[in-house]
Amino acid sequence: MPEKEIHNVVIHPRLVVRKFLARPQHEGLGAIVRRSIGRFELKYFDPFLVLDEFSVTAPAGFPDHPHRGFETVTYMLQGSVTHEDFEGHKGTIGAGDLQWMTAGRGIVHSEMPAAQGTQKGLQLWINLSSKNKMIEPNYQEVSSKGIPEASKDGVRVKVIAGEALGAKSPIYTRTPTMYLDFTLKPKAYVQQPIPSSWNAFVYILEGEGVFGNSKATSTTEHNLLLLGYGDGLEVWNKSGKPLRFILVGGEPLSEPVVQFGPFVMNTQEEIDQTIDDFDNYSNGFEKARHWRSEAGISLGF
Repeated sequence: MPEKEIHNVVIHPRLVVRKFLARPQHEGLGAIVRRSIGRFELKYFDPFLVLDEFSVTAPAGFPDHPHRGFETVTYMLQGSVTHEDFEGHKGTIGAGDLQWMTAGRGIVHSEMPAAQGTQKGLQLWINLSSKNKMIEPNYQEVSSKGIPEASKDGVRVKVIAGEALGAKSPIYTRTPTMYLDFTLKPKAYVQQPIPSSWNAFVYILEGEGVFGNSKATSTTEHNLLLLGYGDGLEVWNKSGKPLRFILVGGEPLSEPVVQFGPFVMNTQEEIDQTIDDFDNYSNGFEKARHWRSEAGISLGF
């Protein structure tokens, strides 16, 4: 068998080791999020800091706020959201679109609804290594049409980061990451390789599925599943309705994590310095002194 095929076969399937139901909570300005990673029971899953399934209806949203030391990945499921930041980036992403923002040494931005009704999506925070925490901010925006897709035997996948079913994402990830959006038709089955040294999880968006072991109990939407050791994942849709979930994996950084709200560094001293930098508009936050987003101005921020 060719070497490439060997790497695409799951020999040691990962089992589900923990399960969390993401319950609604308030965040931002009147927004509702279902937080799974980043809450009391699961503060950090190296290299992932936060996973929110958000729901916002204007005038609710996430007005001007800062970040340092990590990346935010926003993936829209319904409606649209407009992003603005003090580096001059402004863009609106709709259902199926992606924004991959590197906060690096510092960014201030806003994320506000751009359409009538309720806007829904996922936001994932990915930690940066100590060598990358103070890099210049960066912004990648990809439309739904620009995200590679593949289909086979009742399985469809959108490859946001990484590779699946022969499709590969163009997104560059400083912290090695895979981010896959799977939809399985009723009775479909899929296996997806995952590097053995990576941490990985599943978040179910729609329907119910059996993960890791064909005899396991099925799990329904809004649940996060932490996966144990292995070289891949097996999933079965034994129901009569479609199953949609994301599979996310990343290479652990294995570094100390000190977090203060939207700032994530390696030491308390670095956090203290970050707060001082933000308060004094210095060392990466200079542009925050005179910048306000259009959405923020309209709301009086």
